[in-house]
Amino acid sequence: MTDKSDAPLWTPSPDRVAGSAMARFAKVAGERAGRPLDGFRALHAWSIEDREAFWDLVWDFCGIVGEKGGRTLENGDAMPGARFFPEARLNFAENLLRRSGDCDAIVFKGEDKAAARLSWDELRALVSRIQQALVAAGVGEGDRVAAMLPNRPETVAFMLATASIGAIWSSCSPDFGERGVLDRFGQIEPKVFVTVDGYWYAGKRIEIAAKLKPIVDQLTSVRKTVVISYLGAADEVAAGLRDAVALDAFLDGFEAKELSFERLPFGHPLYVMFSSGTTGVPKCIVHSAGGTLIQQLKEHVLHCDVGEGDRVFYFTTCGWMMWNWLVAGLGAGATLLLYDGSPFHPTPAVLFDFADEEAMTFFGTSAKWIDGVKKQGLRPRETHSLKTVRAMASTGSPLAESSFDWVYEAVKPDMQLASISGGTDICSCFVLGNAMEPVWRGEIQGPGLGLAIATLDDDGKPLARGKGELSCVKAFPAMPIGFWNDPDGEKYRAAYFDRFPNVWVHGDFAEWTEHGGIIIHGRSDATLNPGGVRIGTAEIYAQVEKMEEIVEALCIGQEHDGDVRVVLFVRLKEGAALDDDLVKRVKLKIREGASPRHVPAKVVAVADIPRTKSGKIVELAVREVVHGRPVKNKEALANPEALDLFAGLEELKG
Repeated sequence: MTDKSDAPLWTPSPDRVAGSAMARFAKVAGERAGRPLDGFRALHAWSIEDREAFWDLVWDFCGIVGEKGGRTLENGDAMPGARFFPEARLNFAENLLRRSGDCDAIVFKGEDKAAARLSWDELRALVSRIQQALVAAGVGEGDRVAAMLPNRPETVAFMLATASIGAIWSSCSPDFGERGVLDRFGQIEPKVFVTVDGYWYAGKRIEIAAKLKPIVDQLTSVRKTVVISYLGAADEVAAGLRDAVALDAFLDGFEAKELSFERLPFGHPLYVMFSSGTTGVPKCIVHSAGGTLIQQLKEHVLHCDVGEGDRVFYFTTCGWMMWNWLVAGLGAGATLLLYDGSPFHPTPAVLFDFADEEAMTFFGTSAKWIDGVKKQGLRPRETHSLKTVRAMASTGSPLAESSFDWVYEAVKPDMQLASISGGTDICSCFVLGNAMEPVWRGEIQGPGLGLAIATLDDDGKPLARGKGELSCVKAFPAMPIGFWNDPDGEKYRAAYFDRFPNVWVHGDFAEWTEHGGIIIHGRSDATLNPGGVRIGTAEIYAQVEKMEEIVEALCIGQEHDGDVRVVLFVRLKEGAALDDDLVKRVKLKIREGASPRHVPAKVVAVADIPRTKSGKIVELAVREVVHGRPVKNKEALANPEALDLFAGLEELKG
């Protein structure tokens, strides 16, 4: 590819590089390797060349609590089949609750409607009481606790209590519909269901009692439902549900005492997470306690440079894997800053307000949010201090080049901007930032340490340049244990390993840059293929979403005349019209900014664009509707009614 910029947007100072956890780690790694490992690239090369030594050092450097055992890797060439730390025993919650004292562990803000603050001692006390109550409710090792909760302190505490006894946690957000919840939790048969009496969004009181009753009635495995108060109606809501109590009643009689932690094998299940489910019933992805812990601590401590005293924020719901990622910040000794509700309420600057109020050091959000505040004309560097913010992270979809520019021009010029990408499948990142290297416009800084990332062509051969399948060619600890109710592993293997032997194929379309960075071009299974030329949808979005008239866009390949034609759907700014002039300018922008092959055959205006609960647009579901094929499990969508806008469009009949 040809680079459009000849200078990085940000370069870390020598002092920042030298003071980073990654630099300290590299020094110790060099001692173990018997040679200097100067710079990130040398460190990464060693981390995949000697995975046993690397992951053993991550355990020690991050201070993982547990019995490591004598071996680091068994059957290491097999994917699936490799086992990391096969003799180890640990507990995930014990590692996240190492700190104590009266300083903040969690700070919570629910729009302008609620706020809370828990010290480390208060968090440990709450976890202790919940732990005892869960055991009294019959929850033990391997049982499931399912939660339909907002991003609140109690949610973190319930997860930690669940993990402390070796039970398995699974969560979604309270805006999920009845079918969406049942399609997920119905498969894993939880023993306890934890929910809430409602929530606030954009200043509106959202009651959910009406949909809770059929959910609880149909989750027949549930012995006890616990209702947390957010609207002040927990007792009333619990009274209308089978075998339900409010949180206060659930904890009544259990006083805080010394926490106990069940140490279990490294590969013991911790989380069940779910695919988006837009093309069928969601897959239940099972993640291990050890693999999740060591991978997420590596990312927090080394890649994000998070340590004791840092204050870490990620805008997320409990239905998105970034919540699971965020809570691991406790294991680095950081304070969690939780926000629940609309990120634009009561004002579009609310998250920047939160950053200043709580001395945020790590600011995590989505590419869509950055684009949204940019289009609203915010310039936080002129209205906010943001003096403590060292890094901003973005995920959910590729971050446009113009958004990189806006962050450095309008937010803070001296700050690391880390675009990151991974997913629910690994509950972590394949490619992300690091504090030792520059940030280049439109690029993710590089691969994760210990991950043998490659982009592969159709024959499974690595590409030095050009677009290919984002893959991992060596086993890594954060690979799922498997899928729930997939005893022979057939669905698991088919999802990631069937295309190329012993290679994880992630389903993203990506390319290396000349700086050693990565650009993600969208899902490879949503890749456009007009005339046999493979095109990533993100390249088109990067162009059209720069245009003032366009709020957002969605692109698909439509089967037409024996080929595939590119169709671009656009949601317009209020007052704008898709006239011939705008269509012409859209096509010219794409032609000049991407290539003639990217120019859509059709540009169609729509009133809304469907997306998942975590904010990702659903190209595949729209493609099915356009072709008259059914879309299963619409409950996985935040706005399923938007799909109807794409059915039987006259513009696509000719």
